[in-house]
Amino acid sequence: MADDLAEARKRLDDEFGQVRRKLEKIHKSLDAVEAAGPEDDIHDRLHDLEKTVKEVRDGGVVGSGANGHRRALKEYLDLKNRGSAH
Repeated sequence: MADDLAEARKRLDDEFGQVRRKLEKIHKSLDAVEAAGPEDDIHDRLHDLEKTVKEVRDGGVVGSGANGHRRALKEYLDLKNRGSAH
């Protein structure tokens, strides 16, 4: 049980780290929206921001995004709660 919990925690930390590192992409896209002026196509910049957020949330070609973190969190909490129930 302890090994399973430790492995689940490692996976949780790894998934969290991946999402945190990808937040920089969201910040850059948001900066582009905020930097837009009246003559810029803000629609396209917002579209790029939405695509970036979706990629971070759902994952891209490689990786599972925040969905992977959600699954890892559920697995970790299930194991943790199962261990504290005994």
